[in-house]
Amino acid sequence: MEVFRIIHTKWANSLMASGYAARWNSTGLFVIYAAENCSLACLENLVHRNGFGNDADYSLLTISFPNTVKIVEVDSKKLPKGWNDTTENGHLICRTIGDNWIRNQQSAILFVPSAIIPNERNVLINPNHPDFKKIKFSTQPFSFDIRLSK
Repeated sequence: MEVFRIIHTKWANSLMASGYAARWNSTGLFVIYAAENCSLACLENLVHRNGFGNDADYSLLTISFPNTVKIVEVDSKKLPKGWNDTTENGHLICRTIGDNWIRNQQSAILFVPSAIIPNERNVLINPNHPDFKKIKFSTQPFSFDIRLSK
């Protein structure tokens, strides 16, 4: 299976996590965010940046893992109302799920619903899970279409 991540080229030489808090993890818990398709990876990158700024020097990471790597999925229909809010409560709902997944080492891969695009999924990768060594990636240059900044 392949999933996608768009990242500044200076960070594209390795598959690593920052440990910063995000929707599905608290500070100090390392997780790599990717998307089920390249278009969602693009949108996720854009909404999490402060404006468009310099769109040069980005890379598309194609992350692949074999079918033997266990995947856990979060069903959006089972999440409480407000999970996708940009409020602290929305983040708390998601972080509780993600933090438990990371700490319990349930799998190397967690599919989660996108908070910005209904029916699309993001992919969390646990770099501390034993199956992480089975995950490979390749990079290629990525350019944002100028029309996205209109």
